[in-house]
Amino acid sequence: MTEYPQDIFTEPESSDDTLANLGPLRALAGVWTGSDGLDVNPKAAGPEHQPYIERMELQPIDAQPNGPQLYYGLRYHTFIIKPDAIETLHDQVGYWLWEPATGTIIQTLTIPRGQTALAMSKTTADAKSFSLEAVRGSTVNGICSQPFLEYAFRTERYAITVTIHDDGTWSYEQQTTLIVRGQTEPFQHTDRARLKKIDAPTPNPRARVVLTEPR
Repeated sequence: MTEYPQDIFTEPESSDDTLANLGPLRALAGVWTGSDGLDVNPKAAGPEHQPYIERMELQPIDAQPNGPQLYYGLRYHTFIIKPDAIETLHDQVGYWLWEPATGTIIQTLTIPRGQTALAMSKTTADAKSFSLEAVRGSTVNGICSQPFLEYAFRTERYAITVTIHDDGTWSYEQQTTLIVRGQTEPFQHTDRARLKKIDAPTPNPRARVVLTEPR
């Protein structure tokens, strides 16, 4: 049995104001920075503990219908460097999506080493913490990697927990389960950081048109 209707073409009415319809993602909208990030990653000599500095931008997009479905979302870009270096440690783009009708929350992510994933779960509109996961082999919340990563650092699972704090900051903890070639046990690659807002979000395109129309 499916939860979807027989009519898969008719689109629901949507709001011009994405920021007002983001549910738990509303607190993430804007431009953020953090200087206390910590990455634990695999090296030949053992786990490396790497501090990092991060800048993350999450901007609202127009409502996204899929027939009867309706998502509101944020387009994001996160850029990470080491404290003592200018070269990129990590670069990532994607979308955070919220479906009000079902409480579904989705993160899509793509990194320029040839990997992409879609993590998903359900939560409530007023949630202050939520967790999502993607797993190897799934066709709905899966992971896809280029051949070398499959060979040397195969990703079995990706999970992220976001926590929204009362002081206006938010934090995340990520755990990526890797099968590293030559190692007998799975490696838990972890990342964590707490982010502080440095700029407000820009309204989504439809909202900007409404705001500038003559009254």
